[in-house]
Amino acid sequence: MEEYVIDIEAENKEIRKRYRALLRACKPTLQRGDKQEIRRAFDLSLESHKDMRRKSGEPYIYHPIAVAQIAAEEIGLGTTSIVCALLHDVVEDTSMTVEAIEQQFGKKVARIIDGLTKISGIFDTNSSIQAENFRKMLLTLADDVRVILIKLADRLHNMRTMEFMARHKQLKIASETSYLYAPLAHRLGLYAIKSELEDLSMKYTDPDTYKFIARKLNEKKAEREKFIASFVSPIKEILAGEGITANVFGRPKSIHSIWNKMRKKSIPFEEVYDLFAIRVIIDTADEKEKTECWKVYSIVTDLYRPNPDRLRDWISSPKGNGYESLHTTLMGPRGQWVEVQIRTKRMNEIAEKGFAAHWKYKESNSDSGLDQWIQKVRDVLSTAEPDAIDFVDDFKMNLFSDEIFIFTPKGTLVQLPHDATALDFAFEIHSDIGATCIGAKVNHKLVPLSHHLHNGDQVEIITSAKQSPKEDWLNFVVTAKARSKIKSSLKEEKRRVAEDGKEILERKLKSLKITYNTDNINKIANHFKFASSQDLFFQVAKGTIDIKNLREFAASEKSEDANNNQFQSHVTGLVDKINKKDMDTILIGDDLQKIDYTLAPCCNPIPGDDIFGFLTVNDGIKIHRTSCPNASRLMANYGYRILKAQWSSSQGNVSFLTGLRIVGIDDVGLVNKITTVISRNFNVNIRSLSISSNEGIFEGNIMVFVNDIEQLDNLISNVMRIPGITSVSRYEAETRN
Repeated sequence: MEEYVIDIEAENKEIRKRYRALLRACKPTLQRGDKQEIRRAFDLSLESHKDMRRKSGEPYIYHPIAVAQIAAEEIGLGTTSIVCALLHDVVEDTSMTVEAIEQQFGKKVARIIDGLTKISGIFDTNSSIQAENFRKMLLTLADDVRVILIKLADRLHNMRTMEFMARHKQLKIASETSYLYAPLAHRLGLYAIKSELEDLSMKYTDPDTYKFIARKLNEKKAEREKFIASFVSPIKEILAGEGITANVFGRPKSIHSIWNKMRKKSIPFEEVYDLFAIRVIIDTADEKEKTECWKVYSIVTDLYRPNPDRLRDWISSPKGNGYESLHTTLMGPRGQWVEVQIRTKRMNEIAEKGFAAHWKYKESNSDSGLDQWIQKVRDVLSTAEPDAIDFVDDFKMNLFSDEIFIFTPKGTLVQLPHDATALDFAFEIHSDIGATCIGAKVNHKLVPLSHHLHNGDQVEIITSAKQSPKEDWLNFVVTAKARSKIKSSLKEEKRRVAEDGKEILERKLKSLKITYNTDNINKIANHFKFASSQDLFFQVAKGTIDIKNLREFAASEKSEDANNNQFQSHVTGLVDKINKKDMDTILIGDDLQKIDYTLAPCCNPIPGDDIFGFLTVNDGIKIHRTSCPNASRLMANYGYRILKAQWSSSQGNVSFLTGLRIVGIDDVGLVNKITTVISRNFNVNIRSLSISSNEGIFEGNIMVFVNDIEQLDNLISNVMRIPGITSVSRYEAETRN
């Protein structure tokens, strides 16, 4: 291995160069005294990190400078944020305290730094440290949105420079990013950062698909640029003739969004037409914005025929994060659909850098959608789940992509996520209205609480004082506010019922001559497989556990010693069984040992797939593909349970289950041709086959046993050669977790 030679003089020169670049990026927002403040923060950071290096071998100070540069240049934040970005790792990685930061830089900086500093100390082993960190960060967000913005800048730089990290760490960080940070960037209107985070996540979690699409995009680059030039040329000409100053250009779609389209529509890369979007950025006065955008829309739709179903007007009703734009899809000269986005320079700045950059620090509209969203975050935090992972999952539901606009009976506009129900609307109006809701009238028609709302619906809520939240409500609400309020109410009710159960149990144990103490209560809870004593008391109050069950417990206690001996011999037998079993297929853990495992049915991994192990609570180790639909959630929330795993070089003659989705034009004997190719030509066993035909279109899902990814790829390419077959793709699961 080549030794890393450190040239201190060259590094100091590079640090000065990067610091000067940072100051240039800050220039638009600098005021009197700001430069000195940034210099003090830089000097402190440089001194604190002087003996630290990154995995690449570079000086650690490169990282805080880069994070500050992203905050200034790509998000548009001011001096306070730059200072915090430079100091964001000082408290976590050195002996510097938050109190010392407060003395030198003031309360505001100290509070933001505290929000950015990871929690230290001892955790419940069943909890996720990352989820706890995320919750702490959100508590600070409720006071200052800059915490999240700097965290996003930090995450973006880490993702850009992750090639030197260990593979299992790359997977964990990438999954966490796609699960939480990319949706968060989207919610705050940072679309460019959101797209880059998704692409970088995919680069590590599904490298083969990422490289494939990147290569295809590169191959078609010249052809694409030629098409864009011919498409925008007449638009530019007419706009200039009308005296409209505008910048018209094509922007390629992100690799992740192209892959999403391929996956959702089950189409190959060649059939994804909207690989890019055309943007028209108008330079106009604020009061003329709406008129000029619709004028440009009129011009482009006169030139090219629009798709009437694909007009999105976010100028009349901006998104909750402040995004304003007109989107339309036009038929291009070569018979392909082209997306066109029309907006002004101001709207584009908000779309690129996020509404948060303008919020309060530039004294823009303080009654913004972002203000309302942060108020929702406060509401969720006020009744937050004690379980951090449940909290993060609930919160993630609030990071919705699509919004619908609903009206109250008096005409007030309420924004909700796509798929929201009448009950979500009730909780959005007020927690008490949600808790006592018994039904709703949508457009004057009576509907149940689970009714899904649509854009433009007018909703009136019907309440009753006798109503209270029910457990099945959690099955159909989608907003984090509704979920947290329902859970909070159910827990309070459960606590009250459990108090009664406690008294009942005490009486029953007394009649059985069993001492009522903490030790015995815990033993009873374990015997009946309850997670806590409160669950035990609750079930006693409900009548699920009676005197007969408790007698059985008392009898089982007497034979505990015998059971212990039996358990010991069972464990010994199990170990022998595992040792005798051929577990050579997958090697697990940092030492790559042969350990018992099962293959996850949600993604059916086969040799050649990139995989990881996940330590479940009840089912041992499960092996997932890194591109599994459940992978990002598992890695983001349960990073401490993720195990390194890889296929061994000798799988022997073992077969693995995987699925094929086949689409084509229905024809006589097509099924016979497909099964002949699979069974006879490839000698592959078919486990199950489900076929549907609708108006001449054939769709089939086939579960087959294959040896490895190479055999599967050969099988797919041979099935594709059958006349009439239009697409063959691997699908994730027979059943999904």
